[in-house]
Amino acid sequence: MTTAAIVGTGRMGGAMARALANAGFDLVLHNRTRSTAERLAADLGTGRVVDTPAEAAAAAEVVITMLADDEAVRATFLGEAGLVKGSGPGNVLVDASTVEPSTILGLEAAVRATGAGLLDAPVSGSVQLASNGALTIMVGGDEADLVRARPVIEALAATIFHLGRLGSGAAMKLAVNTVIFGLNGAIAEGLVLAEAAGIERAAAYDVIAASAAGAPYAGYKRAAFVDPEGTPTAFSLALADKDLGLITGTATRFGLDLPQTRAVRQLIQEAATDGRAGTDFSSVAEELRSRRRPAAEAHATEGGHVELGTVIHRLDTR
Repeated sequence: MTTAAIVGTGRMGGAMARALANAGFDLVLHNRTRSTAERLAADLGTGRVVDTPAEAAAAAEVVITMLADDEAVRATFLGEAGLVKGSGPGNVLVDASTVEPSTILGLEAAVRATGAGLLDAPVSGSVQLASNGALTIMVGGDEADLVRARPVIEALAATIFHLGRLGSGAAMKLAVNTVIFGLNGAIAEGLVLAEAAGIERAAAYDVIAASAAGAPYAGYKRAAFVDPEGTPTAFSLALADKDLGLITGTATRFGLDLPQTRAVRQLIQEAATDGRAGTDFSSVAEELRSRRRPAAEAHATEGGHVELGTVIHRLDTR
């Protein structure tokens, strides 16, 4: 059985480690904060914890990195005790982080010089889907490297798309996230509009999820939108802003203008003020609720138009 390493054992990396453990892989774990990896190993009942990325590469044939940002990826690969130091022809290094395509391309020469393979394979799906080995994985890189890493990747995925050359997976992940962030904002706006009209929040959400706008995202984010106070953060506003920065930066380099994405990022940034950056990015709905004006003020501002909730209330009382 192939030995697999997870470098970066946060929410998503830890869930991926769980899927690999359940699939029977020998597991090596590394996290910048060692205690995080140690807690995960204890929880899984398996997994050898190592101190450096280089040790992880030396101990495992396939190494998957799931890291916070581009800087962390570069440091983990190229640092003094980074993956490149411990890699050789027996390795395939697989970066599953959400980063710019240029970041993974910038690692290629150093990795190839060791004889190791390199793939970018970011993922789409929730932490629960990761634990169940049911992610969608977008792969860029050589077919030969994918063949070597496929047994490990298959243990994490419901669907694998091989999109072409190195960097294609990273680019596709940014494209997918562009849609997700737009959908997140659209759900928030639709939900608060329905609430303002007097429709109970959970009922309104269920209609949205069952409608033509319904998507897997709408299904697994229900608790976060319906019960924001009682639902743990899955993906913070700060991380959403980071990803949106990658999207807009990459779009600019491609000569593209993404007006909806600019508007979504502005809302994310406004929702993240006053110490709220760590809250789930679905909390843009709370930001929109906080902006709601009293009915009389809205009526005056709009030049005599009566808001929908007032109309429904009047109809109900006839």
